Amino acid sequence: MDRFVFLTFDGLSKGAVLAAFALALVLIWRAARIVNFAQGAMAVAAAYAGYSVTTATGSYWLGFGAALVGGLLIGMVVERAVMRFVDHSSPLSEVIVALGLVLVMQAVLGMVYGNEFLPAGTPFSRTALSVGDVPLLSRYDLFVFGAVLLVLVGLALLFTRTSVGLRMRASAFAPEVSRLLGVNVGGMLTLGWALASAVGALAAMLVIPTELGLHPHAMDLVFVSAFTAAVVGGLDSPPGAVVGGLTVGLILSYVSGYLGSDVTPMAVLVLLLAVLLVRPGGLFSSTVARQA
Repeated sequence: MDRFVFLTFDGLSKGAVLAAFALALVLIWRAARIVNFAQGAMAVAAAYAGYSVTTATGSYWLGFGAALVGGLLIGMVVERAVMRFVDHSSPLSEVIVALGLVLVMQAVLGMVYGNEFLPAGTPFSRTALSVGDVPLLSRYDLFVFGAVLLVLVGLALLFTRTSVGLRMRASAFAPEVSRLLGVNVGGMLTLGWALASAVGALAAMLVIPTELGLHPHAMDLVFVSAFTAAVVGGLDSPPGAVVGGLTVGLILSYVSGYLGSDVTPMAVLVLLLAVLLVRPGGLFSSTVARQA
């Protein structure tokens, strides 16, 4: 029983980080109707910016802020300089360009910073607090939960309570109609990419210290798990992304704890396949068609 409790809390802590990255994928989908396969590489680039600032100043929080600002700028540059010129009539074009961005960004990061793992610190202790003899959550895990909750609430308010959020969604669903109504569609798309990239940078800053460290490929496996989480919850649902992230985190923890870590990638793929077969839109997708 103690082992089950430990694996549950360990899975929730992993799932919270996956939820943060899944939120980035959901955000770019809601803003531009694109699954950004370059999200992981963009997040790592922002994390390297944070690492550089932390190394230069000795302050974790300055580096943390620099990573978020770097994420915003990277998202703006990618949308303005690359994705805006992609032929959006074919979804395959966007996928190919995004994968090309991954290769270019990882190669550049490797040339600038090297391909060795760099240490990534945390602002709080990662030593788990115990109840009885069972280790549960660390202070850093609580920090992760709080950060993810703050992002979720912020996105919910943005898309449901502000005119900016409504214009972003309108620009994604009906760009031509939005232009006729006076919406700056290009600006809304840039804003969506910037916000999604910043949330991805946040996820990278949260997850990289729990892995081997900072590396050009540090987010590759995280992207696969987070993409599964976003599909499980529904690409159009921020709460679904959080539920999906926690679900995937628990599955990874249980499978790794009881069957071995070698089986975990297969478990993620089986979950993804099952959701796509049973409910392709995700567990939190609406079954009602949108009305004009």
